[in-house]
Amino acid sequence: MSVHILHGIREIAADYDGFLLDLWGVLHDGSQPFPEVLDALRRLKAADKKLVILSNAPRRATMVAERLVEIGIPMNLYDAVHSSGEEAWLHLKHRDDPFFRALGRHCYFIGPRRDDPLLQGLDYQRVADVAQADFFLAVGPDNWEEDLSAFTPVLDAGLARGLPMVCANADLVVVHQGRRSICAGAMAEYYERQGGAVRWHGKPYRSVYDFCFARFAEFGVTDRRRIVAFGDSFRTDIAGAAGVGIASVLTASGIHADEIGLTHATPLDPHRIATLAAASDALPTAAMGEFCW
Repeated sequence: MSVHILHGIREIAADYDGFLLDLWGVLHDGSQPFPEVLDALRRLKAADKKLVILSNAPRRATMVAERLVEIGIPMNLYDAVHSSGEEAWLHLKHRDDPFFRALGRHCYFIGPRRDDPLLQGLDYQRVADVAQADFFLAVGPDNWEEDLSAFTPVLDAGLARGLPMVCANADLVVVHQGRRSICAGAMAEYYERQGGAVRWHGKPYRSVYDFCFARFAEFGVTDRRRIVAFGDSFRTDIAGAAGVGIASVLTASGIHADEIGLTHATPLDPHRIATLAAASDALPTAAMGEFCW
């Protein structure tokens, strides 16, 4: 078994009308776009393709769009953006299912100050002591150097009290400027393994895709066979696409670059990618090095 290797999006552009794009590891590295991303986005837009960005960023969609502008990706190069943080915020706002209706109003926020806006517009009181909390809201580490051990004491305290957790970013790790850093998903994974109750938001969970499919339908793309997802993670992007029945392309320059053995001098090995995919139970439709036309 092997995976079809693409040398550019141009090879499949005619096969799809809707492009569902991951951010980190596909369009940018946390600080700037990858070299050929802007050109590829412009060409897709010129071909009247509909582009929806779906990010596991633990912040509101408007903040994601603003950050993209700061990084150098203008809003006119895509049609819509959705995020795991946006979905978490909407559920916390509307308390529209039994899990959220059962939450108390005292929130222990695990995240950096820059993500405080995730609580704006919500009727919750942030507390500094786990003993006063009704639930955890896991957003991410304070800095890129922290590992899971920095959070296990507070997580264990929450487990002892039976606190539920809302995870606003299902990613386990991200590559920030060439270095791997944990995300809120690593905290949630630990918490769940220890018996804690977690509500996950983001890829690979279906609800974030349903929102994106609704946006595609607004743009006239209703046939899911004409939608393809691009992502750098087997666990989130590729498995999520498979779970909702759409095609997917793995960008090998993201979090799996070392495992794939990606270098500028060595072409992608389709059999190696297939082996990794099988181990993750997430087979992409195709793979490519970097997001390029």
